[in-house]
Amino acid sequence: MNDAEKIAEDLLKIKAVSLSPQKPFTWASGLHTPIYCDNRMIMSFPEVRDEVEGLFAKKIGEIYPEVEVIAGTATAGIPHAAFIAERLHLPMIYIRSKPKDHGQGNQIEGQLLPGQKIVIIEDLISTGGSVLQAAAAAQKAGAEVLGVLAIFTYELAQSVKNFTEKGMPLYALTDYSTLIEVAAQTGYIEKNQLAMLKDWKTDPTAWSKAHAQEADK
Repeated sequence: MNDAEKIAEDLLKIKAVSLSPQKPFTWASGLHTPIYCDNRMIMSFPEVRDEVEGLFAKKIGEIYPEVEVIAGTATAGIPHAAFIAERLHLPMIYIRSKPKDHGQGNQIEGQLLPGQKIVIIEDLISTGGSVLQAAAAAQKAGAEVLGVLAIFTYELAQSVKNFTEKGMPLYALTDYSTLIEVAAQTGYIEKNQLAMLKDWKTDPTAWSKAHAQEADK
């Protein structure tokens, strides 16, 4: 079992990820989906947390050895950024989706100096919109954003398009394709449900419309 498969298995075991192709979830966007991911659960499981942060630190050392600051997205990326910054003995900041509407109106909390090289930590990637906004805020402040690292990506076509258009590198510890295969192999789902789960990734909007009634029951 490789690292991506092991992380996928861990996420399923601690119920950070739930799969329900027969009774879909409804995202805040209104999209009906067979998957719900809450990587905040990782904080409560020290062994899984240690594995996730260890892989993050290893990958950052391999591909971004020049990094000077670890950034977390508010709020889900903050704890992981803190754990990683501690491991690497680096400064940490976090970035809100928008500036505060009170106080000093900060969008970036912590010290970020012009020209500093940062990586941004996110818990999961759907379309990538929020983390790319965080990257834009850091760039506006004069930072050099080396890339984005996430625990999990849904691998949606829109996210690939968004990251490509911004020229922003993305690395995820595991992904939707790996997760559903591991789920089938470990008995978390029936193997005959794989096709339905693969269909969602191919066209989430069409899948959502086709399964709207099941989601509303």
